[in-house]
Amino acid sequence: MRILVYPHAMEIGGSQTNAIELAAAVRALGHEVVVYSPDGVLVDRLPDLGLERLPKRSSRIQPGPATASDLRRIVRERGIDVIHGYEWPPILEAYAATTALPGVACVGTVMSMSVAPFIPASIPLVVGTRTIQTETQAVRSGRVHLIEPPVDTEANSPEVRPPPPASLTDLDPATLRLVIVSRLVPDLKLEGILSAIAAVATLAETGAVQLMIVGGGSAEKQVRTAAATVNRRAGRDLVVTAGESQDPRWAYAWADICLGMGGSALRAMAFGKPLVVQGEDGYFELLDEHSLPGFLRHGWYGRGRGQAAGPANLIAALKPLLDDPATRDQLGGLARQTVTERFSLTAAAQVQEAIYRSALDGSAAPLRHTADSVRAFAGLAGYKVRRRVERLHGGSATDDFNASARTPARSR
Repeated sequence: MRILVYPHAMEIGGSQTNAIELAAAVRALGHEVVVYSPDGVLVDRLPDLGLERLPKRSSRIQPGPATASDLRRIVRERGIDVIHGYEWPPILEAYAATTALPGVACVGTVMSMSVAPFIPASIPLVVGTRTIQTETQAVRSGRVHLIEPPVDTEANSPEVRPPPPASLTDLDPATLRLVIVSRLVPDLKLEGILSAIAAVATLAETGAVQLMIVGGGSAEKQVRTAAATVNRRAGRDLVVTAGESQDPRWAYAWADICLGMGGSALRAMAFGKPLVVQGEDGYFELLDEHSLPGFLRHGWYGRGRGQAAGPANLIAALKPLLDDPATRDQLGGLARQTVTERFSLTAAAQVQEAIYRSALDGSAAPLRHTADSVRAFAGLAGYKVRRRVERLHGGSATDDFNASARTPARSR
């Protein structure tokens, strides 16, 4: 098969990292895979993964007809069989590009915490947790597949220990090292990162600890300001903001303890690091034998009872790890075992390959495509109107359906 993979972004982030790593794994199964993407730091990884990249056509509107037209051109020129869009704007553009092309399939993956209701039901859809699969399938007539965020457990392992960049001269190897690798964006991510900064300021009063934050995004200025304030009050670098890194494996390797959600949490686990799972509304929970079953059901995320409790909740979650290397080793071993047994990249690629073949074999009938298109257009138009009204009132979220995440069954 000839497959065009279209991530929604190429800065550090779980969805786009999964997109390119899974694309490389599908290529290794013998298929021709090309990545169509915007610019971003992850573009530099594509040659190492053996993937060709086609730059996304610049467009003021997203999703927009110009991008769909460009995708249609590529399909015809390259003989593409499947376009695979990640997150709802690329999915809709891929759908528009393939609707009038017989024998070409569209597949979509949503790794956000909820699924846009206007994604056409005829598109085979992939989600990342069992709970989201069940909830989405209950309201969607089309098939919803599950691929839990895969991890390359060879490229991400305790034996892989790249050194930190030489430019980071403020890292202190004598401290207990906490690490966050994340997009720095207001929705879903920022609250927990600011709570971690506040928690480290408290922990440093009684012990040697340092927090390193790796990533970039629209909230980077807020994160750097909060870190600078804590560092100034402490008179030393309690929080290091490292910026974006094309390959952040050095950060996971450097850590004693990782904080994170989603794909970043799983990559930390692949490195055999003890993990505190970060969520929203003050949620932090240590990964151990008791919490693991819930994370496997609902995903690596949770919702607490209020933002103000975030720093205290994180300190409580860290308490068993702070002065106990044996517990850190034990829980790091549990993390590594979980990833290797359940989140294999090779197994995920085989599932993805089967989804592609099924999509090609079961292309929707033209009448269903027409009905789907009408429903999708109406739903998207309503969504755009609501977003415009929210912006006019100063309340619009910036990260779409991550900001409207369904409340998981797990909360704290």
